Amino acid sequence: MRIFKYLAAALVALSLLSSCSVLKSVASTALTKGTNAGAALVDLAEVLTSTGAIDLSSITNIINLGNVITGAKSAAKGNASFLESFTKGLISGSKNAVNNSNVSGVISGLKGLANLDTSAIATAAAKAAVTGVVPAVSNSAPGVSDTVSQLKNILNVLK
Repeated sequence: MRIFKYLAAALVALSLLSSCSVLKSVASTALTKGTNAGAALVDLAEVLTSTGAIDLSSITNIINLGNVITGAKSAAKGNASFLESFTKGLISGSKNAVNNSNVSGVISGLKGLANLDTSAIATAAAKAAVTGVVPAVSNSAPGVSDTVSQLKNILNVLK
């Protein structure tokens, strides 16, 4: 009987350890996605401020858009714990352009972005990241104008 108690205790301990490592991995993923999205938002804000538009033929812009879209999709699906880590990454990655006073507006904007058809830009971003060449992205492709419009709304929150 005592052996079963020790065996059960050992199984519970192993279960707790493995679940903690899974949680740590999820938190790390959330932090990374938030950091990448925050840095991309700042870069895109600078582009929009300096040029007045987001050039979809620029590899940097397309990859940054891909990072924002990835972050948006993750934030939309994330639970409270994921969002907490994602938010920390978002603030850190943006070098505090996203901060405690505007983070809820940014997260809300990202969740709105996640509901749009971002497939044309996401596909172009993935190809650009692999090949180093930006495939043509037409402003008239499904979801592109809505995605850029929503991105501008998110960037306005940063001002």
